[in-house]
Amino acid sequence: MTFKLPAALALTLFAMSLPASQAATALQDGDIVFHTSRSAQSVAVQRATGSRYSHMGIVLLRGGKPYVFEAVQTVRYTPLAQWTARGNGGHYVAKRLRNADTLLTPGAIARLQARTADFEGRPYDLTFEWSDQRIYCSELVWKLYQRALGVRIGELQKIREFNLTDPAVRAKMRERYGDTVPMDEPVISPVAMFDSPLLVTVEKR
Repeated sequence: MTFKLPAALALTLFAMSLPASQAATALQDGDIVFHTSRSAQSVAVQRATGSRYSHMGIVLLRGGKPYVFEAVQTVRYTPLAQWTARGNGGHYVAKRLRNADTLLTPGAIARLQARTADFEGRPYDLTFEWSDQRIYCSELVWKLYQRALGVRIGELQKIREFNLTDPAVRAKMRERYGDTVPMDEPVISPVAMFDSPLLVTVEKR
């Protein structure tokens, strides 16, 4: 005689047996996620900044489900699972404000969500300019936090401060700028935010 567990109980026991990397995500509003993009510019970004991670976004819940508000072809909301699948090997790291319990109040989350309207639908910024007309990934998250909460996550740098001698970087710079590179343009890189002491790691997959 065989004994079958009720379906709900079987699913619960299966979920409990999964390693932490496969368990349901516990990400919260305002968490910042990083992964290694498979886009054409990813290698150049990694080598210019000395970072494994080349793309990032901010987690905002919609209907109780995690979405990543990100700058890609346009600024948009992307379901977390879809966003994760686009990264190299499905790997990502999630970080959270060190003092999130006091800073990320319901009112603060509401301000972050309201500020997304300033950027949603904007085109991606291929030349990394510090304006709101076009937006790149780290710029989006930095400006959301700065404008909604007055929090500056990571220090701005100038283009000239990055590694511009690498062949992949030089080729991408020629493609984007030609012979005129705005060396003093302010830039916020994914690694500057990743390494910020204001953040702590809350999840790795």
